[in-house]
Amino acid sequence: MELRDIEIFLTLAEELHFGRTAERLRVSQARVSQSIKQQERRIGGALFERTSRSVRLTPLGERLRARLDAGYGEIMAALDEASATARGQVGTLTLGTFDAHNQEITAVLDLFRQRHPQCELRMREILPTDPFGGLRSGRMDVGLLWLPVREPDLAVGPELFTEPLMLAVAPDHPLAGRDLVEMEDLGDYPVVYPDGPVPDYVWEAHTPSVTPSGRPIRSGLTVVTLAEAFAAISAGGVISPVGSYTALSRMRRDITFLPIADGPVMRYAPVWRRTSETPLVRAFLRAAADVPAHSDDGDRPRNSDHAS
Repeated sequence: MELRDIEIFLTLAEELHFGRTAERLRVSQARVSQSIKQQERRIGGALFERTSRSVRLTPLGERLRARLDAGYGEIMAALDEASATARGQVGTLTLGTFDAHNQEITAVLDLFRQRHPQCELRMREILPTDPFGGLRSGRMDVGLLWLPVREPDLAVGPELFTEPLMLAVAPDHPLAGRDLVEMEDLGDYPVVYPDGPVPDYVWEAHTPSVTPSGRPIRSGLTVVTLAEAFAAISAGGVISPVGSYTALSRMRRDITFLPIADGPVMRYAPVWRRTSETPLVRAFLRAAADVPAHSDDGDRPRNSDHAS
């Protein structure tokens, strides 16, 4: 039985009139009669009792209607949901960001939610030591990552914002009393190093391996998470560049954040798997492209051994 034949049967069972059924479905009355006769021949029994003055369901027709009604509703709901998903209107989109970086793309998130109110937007945190793991495992659909990203299986969208780096040191560190540091100062002290599958070229954009004059920047304690990095820094054994947004959101007594006069400026963009560019991913990218990118002006916390 074709889906259209089921629709004709259920409509006639509701209308109990061949003419109104044909008008409602925008088919000829002959098409309705032909469909019902074919169904009755296939089933082997009458589904409707017809007289010159009325049409009504037979007991067999009543039972068939009861069974088909719920199934037809499920089928149509599934088709409607699939169609809406294909248009990027419903479903779940999981977005990964570093630390609190979702706050820096509030305008993009608001526009996406406004355009797709039926879509659930989930947020997950990305570890700087494993920036691509969540994307490749499917735990997230889009990751907001710093550039460059030169992975053949990953695509990169428009730049959304930039972020200067600051230097995180212990309050009693020799650099802590300075108002400003330079990248050359990193050659005098060990820095934290990521314990994870972050490619060297990606980490180089965050913490270079040499100073501007070519002196090597020594690797100190390895860390996996930001919490581990701050614990190591507060103990005084290592220092580390840290994003200014992270510094602003993580004020604490045991860490001092210093502006870096010539420090790198991180550039962030959405990244996704080339083989998993779903309608919702494209919808997010459209929202990102429609919101102007912003840049940090460097007006971020300076020396901060304030209360957290």
